[in-house]
Amino acid sequence: MADRKPIESWLTDMDGVLIHEGVPIPGADAFIKKLRDSGKPFLVLTNNSMYTPRDLHARLNRMGLEVPIENIWTSALATAQFLDDQRPGGSAYVIGEAGLTTALHDIGYILTDHDPDYVVLGETRTYSFEAMTKAVRLINGGARFIGTNPDETGPSTEGPLPATGAVAALITKATGKQPYFAGKPNPLMMRTGLNAIGAHSESSAMIGDRMDTDVLAGMEAGMQTFLVLTGLTRPEQVENFPYRPSKIVDSIADLVDRI
Repeated sequence: MADRKPIESWLTDMDGVLIHEGVPIPGADAFIKKLRDSGKPFLVLTNNSMYTPRDLHARLNRMGLEVPIENIWTSALATAQFLDDQRPGGSAYVIGEAGLTTALHDIGYILTDHDPDYVVLGETRTYSFEAMTKAVRLINGGARFIGTNPDETGPSTEGPLPATGAVAALITKATGKQPYFAGKPNPLMMRTGLNAIGAHSESSAMIGDRMDTDVLAGMEAGMQTFLVLTGLTRPEQVENFPYRPSKIVDSIADLVDRI
């Protein structure tokens, strides 16, 4: 690998890297503490658009992980940033939770089902047939189709749940329109996150547990990438992909000394 600049800023996925099923992964607290003590810019990322950064801050805090609100970046925030750049002061029909509606409200968007500029699909535990039908009709009527992330399933204690990507596929089948996804693996989420903390890709690293989202997005954004084996991607699966992370480590604990 070509010589890279020293890592001056860190981006890390949350589920599978810092926490797993509501429990901190060993070493996560030491990693976050060392990052905060170092003063280096960092972000904790999640493709889940359900929660606001304040919600996630409180959730992580209960687990003993002190992550400031301004160091949390979600697909909902990336989506809102994208829409604000594309069509400032626009309108949207939203299927999602407070994380997404709050992000859009904060950029000055009007949330409406009357001739919206966009249909924005995010994560929710209560996808309704009525809301999906309305989304289909609005898209057929000319609204542009946006998704927060392409994840087809999400984790729960009972097992996988249908997520944004799966519901988007249903709407695509009914409309013939593909959504634009702002979240990982779109490197847009990385670039907007880096901009938010004033960091540069050539001196930044992305840590993730998935080859198809975290590593791909980090690589396409020009960052060094670290795959941890505490989440979804297993060591034997890495060779199935036509790209590789910069380095594979067992867990976040192995990266504390890199800060």
